[in-house]
Amino acid sequence: MTLLLDHVTLTYPDGDGRLTALDTVSLEVTAGSLTAVVGPSGSGKSSLLAVAATLVTPDSGRVAVAGTDTGGLSRGEKSALRRERIGIVFQQPSLLPSLTALEQLQVMAHLSGRRAREVRDRARELLAAVGLDGETHRRPHQLSGGQRQRVNIARALMNEPSVLLVDEPTSALDHERGAAVLDLLAGLTRERGTATVLVTHDRAHLGRADRVVTMLDGTLC
Repeated sequence: MTLLLDHVTLTYPDGDGRLTALDTVSLEVTAGSLTAVVGPSGSGKSSLLAVAATLVTPDSGRVAVAGTDTGGLSRGEKSALRRERIGIVFQQPSLLPSLTALEQLQVMAHLSGRRAREVRDRARELLAAVGLDGETHRRPHQLSGGQRQRVNIARALMNEPSVLLVDEPTSALDHERGAAVLDLLAGLTRERGTATVLVTHDRAHLGRADRVVTMLDGTLC
């Protein structure tokens, strides 16, 4: 299972013209590997993630997720693909303040209509995998920043995605906690066989990636 972007171009309206966010970008990420995307602000990294997540439709080019060409999918079909095949880890965890760590994960799986017992067991397994087996009943305000990001990662893995898209997961963490989160992501990528794309400004932890690509002015170098 892979993520494939093939000659993808994305433009946005800009006054009387168009601004090119992605310029014939091609990228393939295979199962069990982590690709880090680095580059300055405004270079197109967020646009790359949005297109890979099927949240934005490119002007041209092809996007395929786990063998499914997304070009001809309806909005509902893309939503189902994201729910079943794509895990997204946002820069800020955006956890629901009233829910425990366990419940944050259960909510994600219930949307897919899975059985309650199966969902609970899966949630406990993932929280243990990210080192939070003793924190399952804590709410976000009772967790540290690093712990909240770990819940965020576990939540993204809840529906066993083929593709994992991660946006600046260490931006609000100190060096030590950032390193721990990157170690976790790299390990889970290989153990769970996901095709992982990590967007980051932090070059200190790039040794954990299988591949590093640089985005500059909408192109990959």
